[in-house]
Amino acid sequence: MVFKVSTVSTSPIDGQKPGTSGLRKKVKVFKQPNYLENFVQATFNALTAEKVKGATLVVSGDGRYYSKDAVQIIIKMAAANGVRRVWVGKNTLLSTPAVSAVIRERSGADGSKATGAFILTASHNPGGPTEDFGIKYNMENGGPAPESITDKIYENTKTIKEYPIAQDLPNVDISAVGVTSFEGPEGKFDVEVFDPADDYVKLMKSIFDFEAIRKLLSSPKFTFCYDALHGVAGAYAHRIFVEELGAQESALLNCTPKEDFGGGHPDPNLTYAKELVARMGLGKSDTGGEPPEFGAAADGDADRNMILGKRFFVTPSDSVAIIAANAIGAIPYFSSGLKGVARSMPTSAALDVVAKSLNLKFFEVPTGWKFFGNLMDAGMCSVCGEESFGTGSDHIREKDGIWAVLAWMSILAHKNKGNIDGNAKLVSVEDIVRQHWATYGRHYYTRYDYENVDAGKAKELMEHLVKLQSSIPEVNKIVKGIRSDVASVASADEFEYKDPVDGSISKHQGIRYLFEDGSRLVFRLSGTGSEGATIRLYIEQYEKDASKTGRESQEALSPLVDLALKLSKMEEFTGRSAPTVIT
Repeated sequence: MVFKVSTVSTSPIDGQKPGTSGLRKKVKVFKQPNYLENFVQATFNALTAEKVKGATLVVSGDGRYYSKDAVQIIIKMAAANGVRRVWVGKNTLLSTPAVSAVIRERSGADGSKATGAFILTASHNPGGPTEDFGIKYNMENGGPAPESITDKIYENTKTIKEYPIAQDLPNVDISAVGVTSFEGPEGKFDVEVFDPADDYVKLMKSIFDFEAIRKLLSSPKFTFCYDALHGVAGAYAHRIFVEELGAQESALLNCTPKEDFGGGHPDPNLTYAKELVARMGLGKSDTGGEPPEFGAAADGDADRNMILGKRFFVTPSDSVAIIAANAIGAIPYFSSGLKGVARSMPTSAALDVVAKSLNLKFFEVPTGWKFFGNLMDAGMCSVCGEESFGTGSDHIREKDGIWAVLAWMSILAHKNKGNIDGNAKLVSVEDIVRQHWATYGRHYYTRYDYENVDAGKAKELMEHLVKLQSSIPEVNKIVKGIRSDVASVASADEFEYKDPVDGSISKHQGIRYLFEDGSRLVFRLSGTGSEGATIRLYIEQYEKDASKTGRESQEALSPLVDLALKLSKMEEFTGRSAPTVIT
């Protein structure tokens, strides 16, 4: 059939400013007339002509509620804007890391390559008719649109008057793999529905030694559990863990993707991954039976991960440091060495110690995956991570939850080469972490979140902390007055980052107090919106003495926590006697 293009009049809608993770709002907001359409057209208008006319675009996401409607709207708008073809994951499913892989790796039957993607996700936020929906645009390198593009998109949303759409284009069946072809005013337009796992699995098999992992999984001594929290990771879990690696079907928890994530909160942490946490022996009550050796969870769009051992939690900050320390020996992709490593500023300095010891290039960047992407595109970084359960490498330009799980499985397989057969005890996740601490020291770490604080008061608290920094001797007098058992402050600043690749400068990225013993206090403001502000306080105590790396975190951090709350006058400014969330 030949479709026609019509032009729809519209007017700007307030509040369509995309963050580093795109635009996220409640479903009811996205369902307002022209809301999604305005944002999609503002994005098309922000791109150069060759990235739209005659181009190939990917449109998919985590399968959350409203995705199926949104995909059809974007297909119709892509056709009207002169896009040549749209690639859609079957049932609209593609994890965020898989989208990045598809942009970078996939070739169409005619040799076509994608120049970008609309990803439909609100990441680890809940889904369903009354919950969240989101959309973000990724570029031809597979990474999120940089600020220069997102700023343009936002400016366009403030002036938009019309958008073209092929309204008579029939809805495409996205439940079956295949190509549907149409004719339009500018020639052919194709929609190709493809298997969401194919390209991603191929990439993983080129990075890891699947045979070594399969051998580990075949051992009766090694048990494993993976929880997709009913997110898109479920579309990959069966294929990778069961079909490719031979794990038991019973190892998979909540691996059927659901529009509402089964009514849960798809955020892989100790609070929301309750079922996995209980199965791993970390719940409040004993579930009976021996927990598996290794457990892991993913968020809604499968870019985050949580790593657990038997009755043992691995902090994200430790996880990236341990992957970096073991990558060259355990992961074939890195066998010729690491180009460098990087972490977000609030993430603990565990990675810094590894980098120093292994003589690796090291970068500390602001929060936001695009900063890692810049370093990777310039060939300066191989492995990176952030404290909010994101870990990744330069194989794509997004964080990658399943990659992190396979990295840990590779390290376990490598450490247990001689133990899989016979009666030898397996080296466990806990053994690996404790050995790491013995070698590099331990970074005791916690994060306090104070949510919905009065924005004015939050700003005053931050100003108070900046003002204190003007005299380090004065700060140290105050510090010693509060806690004599804490090291002296060596330096204090407001973190500013100059990108070594493009020279751009990011200011006001958080307030840091750095102590002489390698400990840190970091204060950050995030989300100063209508709901007030969130103050995040990161507390980190470095312990080099191997005889003291086995203490309880709360006990080891207690003096610094006390100091942080009194130094910042947290209760005085916020009226809060306790944080909303402790991680």
